[in-house]
Amino acid sequence: MHHNTLHETILLVLGLLFAMLLLVMLSQKLRMSYPIFLVLAGLVLSFIPGLPPITINPDFIFLIFLPPLLYQAAWDTSWQDFWRWRRPILLLAFGLVFFTSTIVAYVSRAMIPGFTLSLGFLLGGIISPPDAVAATSVLKGIKVPRRVTGILEGESLINDASSLIVFRFALTAVVSGTFVWQQAATSFLLVSGMGLVIGLAVAHLFYLIHRYFPTTPSINTVLTFIAPYVMYLLAEEFHYSGVLAVVSGGLLLSFHSHRVFDADTRLQANSVWTSVGFVLNGLVFILIGLELPVVVKGLDGYSIQQAIMYGLTISVIVIVIRLVWMYPAAFIPRLLFRSIRTSEVSPGWQGTLILGWAGMRGVVSLASALSVPLLLSNGQAFPQRNLILFITFIVILVTLVFQGLTLPAIIRFTGVAEKEERIPPEEQEAGIRLRLRRVALAHLASNYESDIQDNELISALQHRMQAEAQRTGTLLESLDYDESKRLALQRYHQVLLDVLQVQREELFVLRREDVFEEEMLRHQEAQLDLDESKIHHMPH
Repeated sequence: MHHNTLHETILLVLGLLFAMLLLVMLSQKLRMSYPIFLVLAGLVLSFIPGLPPITINPDFIFLIFLPPLLYQAAWDTSWQDFWRWRRPILLLAFGLVFFTSTIVAYVSRAMIPGFTLSLGFLLGGIISPPDAVAATSVLKGIKVPRRVTGILEGESLINDASSLIVFRFALTAVVSGTFVWQQAATSFLLVSGMGLVIGLAVAHLFYLIHRYFPTTPSINTVLTFIAPYVMYLLAEEFHYSGVLAVVSGGLLLSFHSHRVFDADTRLQANSVWTSVGFVLNGLVFILIGLELPVVVKGLDGYSIQQAIMYGLTISVIVIVIRLVWMYPAAFIPRLLFRSIRTSEVSPGWQGTLILGWAGMRGVVSLASALSVPLLLSNGQAFPQRNLILFITFIVILVTLVFQGLTLPAIIRFTGVAEKEERIPPEEQEAGIRLRLRRVALAHLASNYESDIQDNELISALQHRMQAEAQRTGTLLESLDYDESKRLALQRYHQVLLDVLQVQREELFVLRREDVFEEEMLRHQEAQLDLDESKIHHMPH
């Protein structure tokens, strides 16, 4: 029998995966952000009669999904941006989480019969953190100021930790029936501080392995998957914050990745992580939708209408709190400190509005709601567990679907995309290339003078680099920048892609002629792929 259930589970997972891929393709056709689409699709699927009800084990989400997702988010976060916006990020990640939890606690106690304050804080801790993936995937392809995305990414990295800590204390309070503020505050510092320490220690260990052991790209890639789990499990083993451990370790390693990894490892690890991260995210969002019937079945003592009303009220409160918090948090420090006024550009009402509206809840809220235990320590059923789950669901649905779908419209309404103060991407790229060419030329001239005279290959290299530097220089000058130049650049890319395509077909012919070795042909093909991806990834 056991054998069968394993088969069924694997079939179910494969079926889900395949469904998810089809749905993601559909969402791209519909130009809709895929987390939103997957949650809705999961909801629709969950009403199909005869589908087995899917119950998710919360440890499963915390252990399998959370570490790699957080690690990937930390890896992609730019440390410079993180440090530049540290004040707004910390205000949101800690201040707003505690503020939201407190207000939700008091409102839910007042509104829901039989709700205690500690249950309210439990609910607050569950629904206060916005989701990293939801926000970034909704913002993909929309032009938003760097500041907004930087703050959003930074916030959603750390707020998981602070909200899980609130959740943990509230849970203790519900289970034991007592709550002491002083203890909570000191152990809060201990839990987060030691989480950071463990994360950084493990990251250093992995840094040494990557750096000084004879690793290959494949070994390195696998190590990057082991790292987040080690950080998370080790911190949780001692009851510290596993989330902060993964985030701090990920930031540290990604900051040093250029020292640790060679080119092959980077190419390989990036592509593997992109696929795996995508799968994990997609599964989590589709599971959010599929869970709903299971939760609804468990609602005892409340009618569905009541539960939906509670859920909607709390969703509205959560959205409003974020908007209300945003403006004072953005502008009061500017009024109080001159240093801030001089060192930072004003976020403006537009950027602040976008940040305030981008509070989509997701994976962490679902996982922590599911991890509320079924029983108290004395063996009684955990009070209100299903109502808490249901409200969490409504909040995830409302913020993810309603805010996620309206966010693009709000961004258009603020018009921030038009008045973008950045250097245009082509100019940035040409500028970077010019600097790199110049440093290469200077290095050649100072260290290899005799080689340049005697060795034809090296003198050819020098000529080529000089020519490229000149070409980049003219490109930079021509980028002050009219329409005809832009069209010329587009045409250049078209022609280049066409030429690469012809070369590809020729490789196919060569393969059939069977003169050259397969490995060499593949090598050339990879070279063409690199040239082509250079064009595709040029920001247009």
